[in-house]
Parts: sequence; C-alpha cells; structure tokens
Amino acid sequence: MSKQFKQSFLRGTLILILAGLVTRFLGFVNRIVVARIMGEEGVGLYMMAVPTFILAITLTQLGLPVAISKLVAEAETQGDHHKIKKILVVSLAVTGVTSIIFTTGMIVLAPILSNTLLTDSRTYYPLIAISPVVPIIALSSVLRGYFQGLQNMRPAAYSQVIEQVVRIALVAVITKALLPYGVEFAAAGAMISAVLGELASLLFMLTMFKMRKQIKVRRNFFKQMKAGKSTLDDLLRIALPTTGSRLIGSLSYFVEPIVVSQSLAIAGVATALATMQYGQLTGYAIPLLLLPSFVTTSLSVSLVPAISEAAAKGQSLVIEHRLQQALRLSLVTGGLSIVILYVFATPLMELMFNTTKPAVYVQLMAPFFLLSYFQGPLQATLQALDLAKAAMINSLIGAVVKIVAIFAFASRPEFGIMGVAIAIVLGILLVTLLHFATIIKTISYTFYVKDYLKSIVTIVASGIFGGYIFTHFIIDASLLTRTLIAIMGTSILYFLLLIILKLVSKEEINRIPYVGPRLAILIPDSKKQ
Repeated sequence: MSKQFKQSFLRGTLILILAGLVTRFLGFVNRIVVARIMGEEGVGLYMMAVPTFILAITLTQLGLPVAISKLVAEAETQGDHHKIKKILVVSLAVTGVTSIIFTTGMIVLAPILSNTLLTDSRTYYPLIAISPVVPIIALSSVLRGYFQGLQNMRPAAYSQVIEQVVRIALVAVITKALLPYGVEFAAAGAMISAVLGELASLLFMLTMFKMRKQIKVRRNFFKQMKAGKSTLDDLLRIALPTTGSRLIGSLSYFVEPIVVSQSLAIAGVATALATMQYGQLTGYAIPLLLLPSFVTTSLSVSLVPAISEAAAKGQSLVIEHRLQQALRLSLVTGGLSIVILYVFATPLMELMFNTTKPAVYVQLMAPFFLLSYFQGPLQATLQALDLAKAAMINSLIGAVVKIVAIFAFASRPEFGIMGVAIAIVLGILLVTLLHFATIIKTISYTFYVKDYLKSIVTIVASGIFGGYIFTHFIIDASLLTRTLIAIMGTSILYFLLLIILKLVSKEEINRIPYVGPRLAILIPDSKKQ
C-alpha cells in the first residue's frame, strides 16, 4: 500500500476520534428518536435482544479483526504483500463459514431465547430482525482490520459515520410505520434500520478496498486458502485468546439480561416493569456513560498496529510512550465526561429522553466509569504484546464477579435494579485493575502520580463550578439554556485547568491536524513526558 495513505499513531487516532465523535453524536440522536417513539418498554425489548446479537458477532469474528490488524502491520513492515493476501483470503474464508453457522443458529434459537431465557416472548421479533446483520459485520470487520493494519484509519472512520447517517435516516420512518402493530414490531424496526446502516457501511468499505488495493484477492483464492495453514495458525494464535476475551464479555452481556430478569422476578418485580427498568439502565444511563469511549476505542484501534510495529523492532521505549499517550488522553477526555454526566445527569436525561428516572444510575456509576475508559487501551496493549491470554483471564474474572454480584444484589428487594448497576461497576473496576497489573509486570512503566492528582483537582473544581452556575445563574431561563451555559462554563474551566496544570503539552496539541498549530500558540512550552 502506498505510504501516502498511512497515518502516524497520533494522526490516525485523531481521525478515528473525530469520526467517533460524529458517530456518537449521531448515535445519541438515534437513541433519542427511538426512545421517544417506542418509550422505555420498547427500549427495554431492544436492549434485551442486543446481547444475543453481540454474542453472535463475537463468535463469527473469532477475534480475527485484531489478529488481522497485528499481522498486516508486521507484514507491511517487512514489505511482504504476498503474506497480506494470504491473511485476507484465510480471514474471509473463516468469517464466511462462521457467519452462515451463527446466523442460522440465531434464527433457529430465537423462540427459545425469547420465551424461556429472556422471559418476554416479544423479544422474538427484534432477534429475528437483527440476524441478517451478522455476515455483513463479519465481512466489514475483516476489511477494517486490513486497513487498520496498514495504519490507514480513514476508511474505518468514514464507514462509521455512513452507518449512523443511514440508520438515523431510516429509524424514525421504520419504527413509526411498525409501532401501530405493537411495541415489539417497533423494536424490530429499529433493528432493521441498524442492518441497513451496516450494509451501507460495508458497501463503502468494499469500494475503498477496490480503489486502493495492491493485491487481487479473487485471483487463486482457493489455492491461497489451501496453502494458508501457517497463516491460519498465526491468525488463530492471536485471535483465539482475543476472541476468548471478547467472548467472555459477550457471554456476560448475553447472560446479563437473563440473570437480571430472573433476579428481579425473585425480588417480586413484574416482567413488564423489569423490562422497563432494564431499558432505563442499559438503554439510557449506560450509553450516556459510555459516550467518551469513542476516544478510547479509537486509541485502542490505533494502539494495536503501532505497538505491534514497535515490538517487532524492539522499541520498548516507544511502547511505553504510546501507552502513556493513550492513558493520558483517556484521562483528560474521560474526566470532562464524568464531570458533566455527574453534575448534569438529571437535566440531560430530561432533555434527551423526556424522563429523569435513569439519572440516579448515572450519578451512582459515573465516578467509577473513569477507570472503564482506561480498559480499552490497556487491553489493546496486551493484545499487541501477545498477552491476549492474560487479558482473557482478566475478563473472565471480571465477568464472573459481575454476574454473581447481579444475582446477589438484584434478587434482594432493597436493591432491585440498583443492584445491577453496582454489579456492573464492580466488574469494570476489577478488569481494569487486573489489566493494569498485568502490563506493569510485563513492561517498564512510569506512573506519574502528580498528573493523576492534578486531574482529580481539575475534575472536582470543574464539577463544583458547573453545579454553582446551574443552580445560581440565569435560573429564570429555560432548562435547555441553563444546561448548555453551565456545561459550556464547566468545559471552559476544565480546559483552562488542563493548560494551567500542564496536563496537556504544547507538542501534543501542535500535532492535531489543521487546528493544532493555532491552539498551540496559546499554550506555554512544557517538557514532553
């Protein structure tokens, strides 16, 4: 591949972050539209079907996207284009077979899942509606892994935006058209719009691949596949531990609504109410808490090929520097998100979803979610260092603790759905700390305690300032105006404190495309960490 399409670690990450920002914004527009059309019960049905879909995708991919990214990065460093072709051929063959198997299984098992395990027969329709997306995402993931391995992040970034634009353009029309037939059909309509969005994303990725490829995949496809045993072994060596880690998360996510519904039933909560409460937690609160994850996801995607390349060259200092960059950026962006979500949870819920009930979950979980933003970069680093098995074990421990805690808390009437929120937090904290401990044992890592203390000061000071603005200034204005002005004031103080306390350096700001050099003028020179 031509070097003109390859981006540096920071530039590639920023491209993904910008695309992730747009995607998350559009995704929230989509959620707001769906929530206002279907209501809390419809969102609950939607969210109960999603874990089954995620599990099917995980089983279909077998962890190949990460393996493809890592092996393509190494092959590109060596200039071995023949090996890149083998990687693509074998990956497409594997995902093609597994997608057929698990799509069929998803359709056949849908009645059992909806009636028995999820205890709500209405989830059958969303499950059937989402099943065609499995092979679409499987093929897209192979292409994304290929481009990411070449450190060309633009195709993946643009495809995310296209997927959301198509989904939003269709979701309101389809859900409104199906709502008169029942809320379960409206939830199925939301799933159909997701399928069509992913299809548009895949078509774009295929177009980009045909335009920029230097290899012809279809030429001698079966010959390459038969001769690709060593390539398959290389892929599975990385993919199986990686998919083990993801499979644990997907299985945990799959089992979660089952355990929640059964536990709430033991606590005496009716099925319809349990579905509604689960929708409030997982459809309203958690997506808001995961908003900054587009930054950490972008960092994770960029880290795998960047650290793999550094490890192949024996550049240990580069590995530590990349991880330091990723964690610091996760802390800076996650910190602002935590401040805004904790202080303005109630007005944000009312403005976006026309309900304030999920605000209590947001305020309970927000302070602890800061560590969850570190989890993606830490896991990506472990995978790039061939420590995917350790990451898998850490994820397994966290998943078991979470599921056990859900049953222990949610089955007690005094906790109910709040017990589910506590259990999710426990699982996140445990996995993040285990990942960090594993990395410290593997590579030399300097922990800048002063920077983290400065970050805490920045978070607390900004939060107090934002709350004071919201409750004491322009109290006669509309809720939207008060909230926007208070969030703006909070953000300005937050960024000023970042600069004053030197939590961002002039060198890093200067690398941001287009606007960086202009912003860097305002920042004093500082020593690069």
